[in-house]
Amino acid sequence: MGDILRTRLRVAESTNFVMKSRNTLGQTRLSAGQKIKIGWHPQDARAGSGLKTEKQGAIMKKTLILTSALVTVAFGAQAQDKQMNLLSWGGAYGNSHVQAYVKPFEAEKGIKVTVSDADNPATPIKAMVEAGNVTSDVASVEYADAVRLCDEGLLEQIDPAILVAADDGTPATDDFIAGAVTDCFVGTDVYSMVLAYDDTKFSDAKPATPADFFDTAKFPGKRTMRKGAKFNLEFALMADGVPAADVYATLGTPEGVDRAFAKLEQIKKDVIWWEAGAQPPQLLADGEVTMAYAFNGRIFTAAQEEKKPFKIVWDGQIYEMEGWVIPKARPISRPRKSSSPSRPRRNSRPALQSSSATARRANRRPRSSAILKAPMSPWGRTCRPRRRT
Repeated sequence: MGDILRTRLRVAESTNFVMKSRNTLGQTRLSAGQKIKIGWHPQDARAGSGLKTEKQGAIMKKTLILTSALVTVAFGAQAQDKQMNLLSWGGAYGNSHVQAYVKPFEAEKGIKVTVSDADNPATPIKAMVEAGNVTSDVASVEYADAVRLCDEGLLEQIDPAILVAADDGTPATDDFIAGAVTDCFVGTDVYSMVLAYDDTKFSDAKPATPADFFDTAKFPGKRTMRKGAKFNLEFALMADGVPAADVYATLGTPEGVDRAFAKLEQIKKDVIWWEAGAQPPQLLADGEVTMAYAFNGRIFTAAQEEKKPFKIVWDGQIYEMEGWVIPKARPISRPRKSSSPSRPRRNSRPALQSSSATARRANRRPRSSAILKAPMSPWGRTCRPRRRT
């Protein structure tokens, strides 16, 4: 909606036709089944791919010139007035979004926000945009996924001017840490992939380095790692003795990639691969593994709230940013200063950190450690993070 109304029509036996027209009704939403009368000029319309023959294309062109239509727009539940859909991660981190962003936004704007979860929101975003059936207004994704989706044209461009300035008037582009605001991404927090272990499984020596994760003789038991190359190749090289500062230069060579995979091969038979963030703490709790390479927030929640005997080793961590993106052709209009719960709020950091250890907000201000509900000092960084590039 917003300034433009997009309508999918069946023309010449094809449904792959999208018409855009001005939203002269001035509505922000249409109710399911609501009928409106629209008309268009041929130059304002475009045909998508999928026409089977040139004849169909010719029929469509004539139809555009000769026809005006009475169109039934049935958006479904997600397009109801006063409602937005947010796609998040679930768990403590997803709850931090609810506490820090959703609840304050609903109270201030009177707009209901429905939160849904995914193991990795980037996957359904790509699928829904490519299918032309976008049901999420805004989503939380990892930085690397935001870059990829933006490059593929699957995300809306975000004007930095809509972001809230600092209290002293500093623009958001200068107020956020480097890289936190891009063409399609607004950073909300920094998280780390960390080594974690069950303290009850090691009565004497305790794991302390990436190399210990790969030493199954000294520290026996299964391990769990995220399924995929991201994070694991870097971790493997550090375990193999590559200094953190040299990891990406090493991975930039074929020999470096081979070296990382060779290191992973050493423990392949002892690894249980995880895909959802909730799996590593559960595998640790069930005794299926003794060590995990996992999201720090998930381990924190299990230890802090569920009193699990889990410890974090910060040496070898790899930190990454997460933030908001807006799927292309989403149900809502272009983001405005007053219309999105995804705008980072200056006072959101305490709630975000209290709900999840993941939350070191990508905005520099304000400091909030004095008013956090949970004691964070045992879960803070103990070494300089290794930022992915």
